[in-house]
Amino acid sequence: MAEEIEKSMPAEQSLMDKISEKIHHHDSSSDSEYEKPDSPSAVKAKIYRLFGREKPVHKVLGGGKPADVFLWRDKKLSAAVLGVATAIWVLFELVEYHLLSLLCHVWILALGGLFLWSNAHTFIKKSPPQIPEIHVPEEPFLLIASSLRNELNQGFVILRSIALGRDLKKFLMVVVGLWIISVVGNWCNFLTQVYICFVLLHTVPMIYEKHEDKVDPFAEKAFKELHKHYLVFDEKVVSKIPIASLKAKLG
Repeated sequence: MAEEIEKSMPAEQSLMDKISEKIHHHDSSSDSEYEKPDSPSAVKAKIYRLFGREKPVHKVLGGGKPADVFLWRDKKLSAAVLGVATAIWVLFELVEYHLLSLLCHVWILALGGLFLWSNAHTFIKKSPPQIPEIHVPEEPFLLIASSLRNELNQGFVILRSIALGRDLKKFLMVVVGLWIISVVGNWCNFLTQVYICFVLLHTVPMIYEKHEDKVDPFAEKAFKELHKHYLVFDEKVVSKIPIASLKAKLG
């Protein structure tokens, strides 16, 4: 009898060991599932970026040399471009010089200087000016025209959908945007507006790239507040506009 008990004890002990091992394995696997930290890619995906961008600022601006200029990667070139733009604005806006007069005077000075140099090089004992032949390539103009055509077509599609009353939100956004542009247009002329936009392109992206970790959380809060106000406006005003009946009458 004692031998039978001794024989059954190891079997029971091994069975209990297997059960406890399975329970421990299940608990550890469940704990690992709940305690598994988020991967870096998942954490990165949760970070809010201004206007929902997924690319760096340099890529958003098109990359290449223009983006380097706007982000001040080449400080000398960026300063030179901004200085030339400022000089042009001062010349036309403050000095009130006219574009046609400026172009004519520049061409007169350039052609006059080259003409005199070409005819007087034998007297001054210097080599004649080396004027290269200039050929404008066709491909860059075709690319610019193609991209401009695509943007214009997309803009016309949006304007058509707004005019047909399909998107009230876009209609309100376009109206507010045009109204803001008209108000700004009363403050200054077109050249000053272009210069202001040019200066903003040379300052805002550079400042944002340096402080995007601080700007993005603030922008997220601002967009959430604007979205709340829009929902209230949509509930109290927009939803009460009989758009369906207007479409039926127009149709």
